[in-house]
Amino acid sequence: MLSKKVTRLRRARRSRIKMREIGAIRLCVHRTPKHIYAQLLNSEGNQVLTHASTLDESLRSSNTGNVEAAKKVGELVAQRAKEIGVTKVAFDRSGFLYHGRVKALADAARQQGLEF
Repeated sequence: MLSKKVTRLRRARRSRIKMREIGAIRLCVHRTPKHIYAQLLNSEGNQVLTHASTLDESLRSSNTGNVEAAKKVGELVAQRAKEIGVTKVAFDRSGFLYHGRVKALADAARQQGLEF
């Protein structure tokens, strides 16, 4: 029987291979029980273009492990992406289910103008 982490990473590997084939800039999301992180990686995956997380000073004062915090992170990463001229990305959920905080982050980034 495989552990939850192994199956999550297997799902992530499949989607990342496809994103690398099409050469898209990736919006990668990682979540922990207390925090959520988002970063934009170039098409090769070896350089971080911009990032946002609940560890940022502006977001740290409130509760960091809920849907509202994920929405704020999504808005912040989308604003920072627009500042560097990126509007089209591929959403890399890192094998996490598209539900709850991951979905809230994605929806907030879409509302701020990122296309994926």
